[in-house]
Amino acid sequence: MEELKLEYYFKEMEEFRFKEVFEGCIYPWEALTNIKLFLQREVVEKDLHVNKAEVGEFCSIKGNYFIDEGTVIHPNVTIEGPVMIGKNVEIQSGALIRPGSIIGDNCVVGHGSEIKNTIMQNKSKVASLAFAGDTILGKSTRIGSGIILANRRFDQKNIVIKINGEKIDSGRDFFGAIVGDSSRIGANAATLPGTMIGPYTWILPTLQVRGFIPAEKRLYPNENYRMEDNPKIELK
Repeated sequence: MEELKLEYYFKEMEEFRFKEVFEGCIYPWEALTNIKLFLQREVVEKDLHVNKAEVGEFCSIKGNYFIDEGTVIHPNVTIEGPVMIGKNVEIQSGALIRPGSIIGDNCVVGHGSEIKNTIMQNKSKVASLAFAGDTILGKSTRIGSGIILANRRFDQKNIVIKINGEKIDSGRDFFGAIVGDSSRIGANAATLPGTMIGPYTWILPTLQVRGFIPAEKRLYPNENYRMEDNPKIELK
């Protein structure tokens, strides 16, 4: 099924400097398992503590890491290795970069956002107060403010991919979203674990989405709402 394949979501992986993390992958979520092995080989075993970035005040950078030149780390950022961060990345104040994060060139992690075991391909941006866990973002994706890419079921069972009427066990109990190249998710939206969004698709603000969303679609929220009279109550 084409919609399950890595190539359906990401067309320009050759430009991604850490593309080896995708080696041997047929399905995109397999790269999430590769992250640990890739970082173990490239960062941990080499005991790297390379930081070429401009770092603001009161930052904490621990573990093994590689952070390339041109990157700017604003004040009060926490980075927990192992991580790899490319060139010309902006990490805004209060952000938390957790272990397993691989961030390509020219990316942005917004104020107060959290990234965990996630691959951000080149030019992808996560705005303020968002969470991306166990997720893969394609080139030039945009994740708006306040978005949650949820990564675990309430019952903690393996996450099942639901696509074209079929159910596929991902084999993972932590799995956020696959967001294809140049897709956008608007402010205060949320994706349920195992959501697969094709390239060039826009999810408009406040929507909750799940399952498979095809390429080149635009999803709108339901505009119906209820309104009734409210008594005058003075709040304390």
